[in-house]
This record gives sequence, structure tokens and C-alpha cells, in this order.
Amino acid sequence: MTDGLLVFAPLRVEAAALPKRPGWTIVRSGMGPARARIAAARGLAVEARAVAVVGLCGGVSPELRAGDVVCASELRREGAAPIPVPGSALLAAALKRRGLRAHVGPILSVERIMGPAQRHALENEGVLAVDMESAWLADAADGRPLAVLRVVIDAADRNLFDPRTLVAGAHALRSLRRASGALAEWSEAIGPRQVLLASPRSFCAGVERAIEIVELALAQRGAPVYVRKQIVHNEHVVADLERRGAVFVEELDEVPEEATVVFSAHGVSPAVRSAAQERRLDVIDATCPLVSKVHAEARHFADDGDTIFLVGHVGHEEVEGTHGEAPDAIRIVQDVHEAELVDIPNPERVSFLTQTTLAVDETNEVVDVLRGRFPLLRGPKTDDICYATTNRQQSVRAVAEQADVVLVVGSQTSSNSLRLVEVARREGARAYLVDDEADVDVAWLRNASAVGLTAGASAPDELVHRLVAALGALGAVEVEERTTTTESVQFRLPREVRQ
Repeated sequence: MTDGLLVFAPLRVEAAALPKRPGWTIVRSGMGPARARIAAARGLAVEARAVAVVGLCGGVSPELRAGDVVCASELRREGAAPIPVPGSALLAAALKRRGLRAHVGPILSVERIMGPAQRHALENEGVLAVDMESAWLADAADGRPLAVLRVVIDAADRNLFDPRTLVAGAHALRSLRRASGALAEWSEAIGPRQVLLASPRSFCAGVERAIEIVELALAQRGAPVYVRKQIVHNEHVVADLERRGAVFVEELDEVPEEATVVFSAHGVSPAVRSAAQERRLDVIDATCPLVSKVHAEARHFADDGDTIFLVGHVGHEEVEGTHGEAPDAIRIVQDVHEAELVDIPNPERVSFLTQTTLAVDETNEVVDVLRGRFPLLRGPKTDDICYATTNRQQSVRAVAEQADVVLVVGSQTSSNSLRLVEVARREGARAYLVDDEADVDVAWLRNASAVGLTAGASAPDELVHRLVAALGALGAVEVEERTTTTESVQFRLPREVRQ
């Protein structure tokens, strides 16, 4: 997709550290603002799809050490507005895959070399590193995608003229050479593309309800509020609630007696409810009503004397909670192979239930095998698979048909997000699960003119928009929303938090 990359390297030694690559024009700008301004003006005339500024820098953040790579999220200079450098997370991720320590944050471009004391004064301003050229060289981008990659030569507590800088410099230049491979991957992903947004996507009504329950509990009762397991399976949601005072625990014995505890959206077994009562805990149940429906069906079938096939994944919290409703009656069946082998004492009293977050097609295959083996098999009156799971699978299928690559936003612990990846791949698309833009491998985007985007039911839509912005940093994007249905479901809050 690229017609070339214009690379600015201030010093001869920095330019020499970069291997010669086809399509790269390497310009040695010279040291300092004055030379950088001249080089940037000349760079405007160079035909290239993208611009990169590379070189060495001085560390400001104490966490930086010699050889670390800083990818600028913005460039600052005195007396001027910050220059945003969007999409730096994509470049940083490529660097990390090469084993380099990469950081994303603001770089301050200064008029003269700064010593440790001067750099220390910048810590409170959020600056990661300083250099003497990047903010001026950035003018050469003039709307073209821009990357700024600087390698630390002197850590925050070191002076550039420290005798140890010679060794640190050699290490930094080796890192710069290694970093050039990641920069090449980034440049190969440059180009315009179409972004197909699947809709519906992101939060479902059950997830919105669960998050709101924790937020209301914190507002009404104050921190800490304990939550058994992850309230929903998303790392960003959990981290945000932790910052606000939620404490996530694996089991109830980690919760002080009489404290407030929230049960996650995935539900719990009767044994967990009994344990909470014994510890006199203030319980707020955030179980999704659709999961509660499956629990009620399990109790109903068990009371009828059925053996119950629970189609789902062993170890998933929802499956554990449902299994706990009738552990002697329930047999967990994970796939077609297990459905072909499972045996029961009375084939005439048999029923099935399913985990709510499964892939519809695969679940139907398992149930078809069970029906073939047990003709009297009974099922729930309505499908157990959540409406939101079904809708999101239909919408990702619609974009996967026309996308070169599909990115599904969601955490590895999210069953419904993993199923979206599987559905997209069954449609023939290259599909990947990413927690956010930092998980995207720019190599996936090479020659990808159409990218499909969706998010699992537990992933905030904000992450999708961040990903769109990151793709936009690689070139112009045309965003098109593909809507397959409209959702209007809402669930009532439990009485413990209703005001």
C-alpha cells in the first residue's frame, strides 16, 4: 500500500543505524530546532505516503532506561499547541513483539540539551522524554501519517556527558536498528481503507445493568464494594471499576463479614448464595436475567427427573453457576464429539440447556447430534442463547463477507467475543480478538483495504472508536455502519440499588 516513507534522522550516527530499505528516503536533518525547521520545509517536497522521525532522546520518566523506545502520542514545544501523533499504540505494539521495551506518551522538543534536574522538573507534566527536533520535523507530515520513534540514550538521572553514556549510546543505537523493522511494518500498513462497523455491537442490556449495579453500589454504600469474579469479562471495565473502589475477588472467603458483595452477570450457584448468607454479606445480585432464566429451567427439568445436557464450556462461570442448580442431574457437553459419546441411565427422561454466549451454528450442531441420539430430548421453550449474542454474530457475519480482516474488540476471558472471531473466520475472513488498539498487529493490515470492526457484548464501544482513530492514523478511512437489527431490551435494576 505504500509509495515510500520519508525518514528524518537528526544525526549521522542515527541515520547510519537504520538499514537501507526499499522505498525509504532517509534525510539527515541535523541537530536542533533551526536545522529541523529547514529539513521539514524541504521534506514537504518529497513524495512519500508517510513521514517518520527517528533518533535518540533523553528520558524524563524514571521508568525509562537506556535502549527503551518512546513512541510519541503527541509532540510539545514551548509556545505552540501540542501536535497529536495518533496511532502510536500500533507502532509500540510492533516494537514489543520484537522484544523491545516500548512506551507511548508525550515527547517535549526543546531548544537545548537538558540535564537531569531540568528533566526532573518535567515529570509532573506527563512528559516521557525530550529531544531537540521532533516537534519541528513533524511539520513535514502536512497531513500525511506520522510516526515519531525515539530511543533513550540517557536515563532521567543521567547526564548526556556522563562517562557511561558511551556504553548506553551503543545500546540505544542497537535498539534503534532493531526498531526499524517495526517501523517498516507500520509503513507497509499505510494507506486508505474502508472500515465496516458491525451493528449491534458492544454492551448488551445485561452488561449495562451489571456495570450500573456496581456503580450505584459504590455511590450509595461507598468503597470498597466487593465483586465476586469479574463483573463482566472485560479487562478495561474491571480496571475502571477498580479505580473507583470496586474490589474483585475469586471467592467469598476473601470478603469481610457483613461487607457488600455483588454477584457477577454470569450468575452463581445456590452453594455460593448459601455461603454469602452464612457470612452475613450484603448481597446485590447482578446476574443477567437471561442467565437466571437458564437457572430456572435447570431447576424445572431436574424436578421432573430429567438428565440435563448443558451445552457449554467447562470452567466458564456461567456454566458453573447453572451446573450448581442441579449437579447430580446435569451433564456438561462441550462439543459434537462429547455429544456423540455421552451416556445416560434413562434416555426417555432427558432435556438440554445451553450457555447463553455460544456460537449459534456450533450449538445447533451439538443439539442436532443429541436429538439424533435421544429422540425424546426436551429443550427450553425459548432459545437459551442470548439475543445479544445472536445479534452480534449476525452483524459480524454481515461485515466479514466484505472485509479483508475483521477485528473483534474483547478480552480473552469473554466467551461471546471469542465466538465472534470464530463466526467471522467461518465466513472466510481473517479475524482477530484484540483488547484494544495496542493488541493490533500492523502486519494484519498490510493490503487490507476493508477492515471489519465489532465488539463483544462485554466490551465498551469507546474501544471501537479508539480503534477507528488508530486506523485513521494510517491513512484516510471511510467508515460505514452495517446494521442488521436494532436492540431495545432493558432490564430492571435489583431492589437493593433502586432509588
